[in-house]
Amino acid sequence: MKALVIHGKQDLREQEWATPEPQDGQVRVRIAWGGICGSDLHYYHEGANGAFVVREPLIPGHELSGTVDLDPSGELAPGTPVTFHPATFGECQPGLEELPHLWPKGAYLGSASTTPHTQGGMSEYLVVTRGMIRVLPEGLSLKRAALTEPLAVALHGINVAGGVEGKRVLVCGSGPIGLLTAAAALAKGAREVTATDVFEGPLERARGLGVHHTIRIGEQTPDAEAYDVALECSGVPASIDTAIRAVRRAGIIAQIGMMGAGPQPLELAMLISKEIQLRGCFRFNQEVDEAIELLARDDRFDQVITHEVPADRAVDAFATAKDAQVSGKVLVSLWPQQQGT
Repeated sequence: MKALVIHGKQDLREQEWATPEPQDGQVRVRIAWGGICGSDLHYYHEGANGAFVVREPLIPGHELSGTVDLDPSGELAPGTPVTFHPATFGECQPGLEELPHLWPKGAYLGSASTTPHTQGGMSEYLVVTRGMIRVLPEGLSLKRAALTEPLAVALHGINVAGGVEGKRVLVCGSGPIGLLTAAAALAKGAREVTATDVFEGPLERARGLGVHHTIRIGEQTPDAEAYDVALECSGVPASIDTAIRAVRRAGIIAQIGMMGAGPQPLELAMLISKEIQLRGCFRFNQEVDEAIELLARDDRFDQVITHEVPADRAVDAFATAKDAQVSGKVLVSLWPQQQGT
């Protein structure tokens, strides 16, 4: 089969790869669409995602959709449209029984955090365990379904924050995760949603989703204590400081954006004096199912997709995805097949 393979910093190749054969309890899927995530960008542009270095050929991709190619059990017919929960959970720990995404020694599609690396799905075929498969409801296109994983990340952040219904919400950062977070907050009944970014392009896309206000950081500043909840999606310390100033006393900040390892400079005195709760968010648990339901009934999420690039132009796709001014979510079309609309 064909696959997109990262060999190191800015070394992405289309090459032949052994077609995987499903074993008992596994399903082979022909991949239609693969979204480019922030971790994929780090692996390609830097050869590493934080501490996780590409030490062997790595197929990226965990934002995926496709159709069943072969299910040895016969449960899923060929052609069944599906997406994935991309995690393999690790070892359960006391107190974490209901939080498998936090169990240590887990794995994630398209990740160099394990040795050997856990291969992703930017390839013609992918074999996964049956429990990772999610069958799509009728009417949900494969293209929109490729947003399932990042939307689940957004929904997990909202859930960690305690929900947004009836609340004044600040979304810090309007990249793909920020856009999905803003759209999800609107869909889940937020009273008011304000989106921030340093670039005008992302803010224009946020307005297209229907947010109530946008703020261009560097030219404007969110009003102090004007929000009940901040959903921080950029992972930039200065943006977290903005959220600390912007949320009300006893407000909540859900830290959705990933940050680099090591110490981070944050203005914590105000967080303490206002009794703000800063809550970490890591991937998601079962929000993948909620994401599928939301995508099936709300076509506004299509607007988050700004580029669809064929696999033979994957290097261009990764360059475009790095340009926050021009791109929201960039999808790669993984070789000719029935992709849906």
